[in-house]
Amino acid sequence: MALLKKINQILLLLLVLTVCAILYNRVHQVPSALKNETVDLESPEQMEEEIPVVICAAAGRMGAAIAAISSIYSNTEANVLFYVVGLKTTIPHIRKWIENSKLKEIKFKVVEFNPMVLKGKIRQDASRPELLQPLNFVRFYLPLLIQKHEKVIYLDDDIIVQGDIQELYDTKLAPGHAAAFSDDCDLPSTHEMVRSVGMQNTYMGFLDYRKQAIRDLGISPSTCSFNPGVIVANMTEWKHQRITKQLEKWMQRNVEENLYSSTLGGGVATSPMLIVFHGKYSTINPMWHIRHLGWSPDTHYSEHFLQEAKLLHWNGRYKPWDYPSVHTDLWEHWFIPDPSGKFKLTRPDS
Repeated sequence: MALLKKINQILLLLLVLTVCAILYNRVHQVPSALKNETVDLESPEQMEEEIPVVICAAAGRMGAAIAAISSIYSNTEANVLFYVVGLKTTIPHIRKWIENSKLKEIKFKVVEFNPMVLKGKIRQDASRPELLQPLNFVRFYLPLLIQKHEKVIYLDDDIIVQGDIQELYDTKLAPGHAAAFSDDCDLPSTHEMVRSVGMQNTYMGFLDYRKQAIRDLGISPSTCSFNPGVIVANMTEWKHQRITKQLEKWMQRNVEENLYSSTLGGGVATSPMLIVFHGKYSTINPMWHIRHLGWSPDTHYSEHFLQEAKLLHWNGRYKPWDYPSVHTDLWEHWFIPDPSGKFKLTRPDS
């Protein structure tokens, strides 16, 4: 009996020790578990996909790029990497502007564009010489400038973003499509403005259908055009389809045959893109490209409509940093003055 009692005591002691050991391990594993959870929580942020946004910084209108970048950065929590493209002579200015302003916190790379790639590909046109500036053709060469990304956003500099750029980046591209654009017929709210100022929204307004090369394309002149001021591009498809080479081919043909000009649709960069991407592009949510704000100094959108817009584009002659222009308050809200004082806004009282 005494022996049995002794065995029971030993077993009870072992049980107590086992329970204590389990409790000890659980208590002392808590910090380790919390540490692992912290790592797991941080991992998605560390591996968060970069959103590459390409914007040009041109001489004489560098403040446009600054306002565009400021508006994007202020309206998103996404991991945005800005590719600021300029010519050799303008790069020091834009870099100092960013680094000496509140934009110094952004992630950005300055990329030099070599205008020599355009040699022999641009037909001289005196009607709107600003449209022949080299940076106007940067969008043709995206894979050469931006090499490590599968998906890229290109934006003209005369825009501001009021929504989260993540939404635009999430635009779905159909299989086989190298890019997404905004159709010029996609938003009924803009149709009245288009008609009132005589803008074109079909291929007839951009291509010279008197030329046999254009008629041979088999594209109806009443086909709705699109605006390449906002592009979501798939770099793999772009390279696979040799989009840049196709665009260059039509640029060279225009030099030889004058197939389109700035006197038609108001832009020489749009026309070759209309040809190359005809029937082979996806569409962007219309509210992510509200345009024509720079087409007339006398035509306005409703304030409610503009507040709902995700992106505003002052395409046309009347830019928001100049005078006259419309809805300048919406643009100027995001503008950051030039620390060097070289770039100044043009206003009635200036």
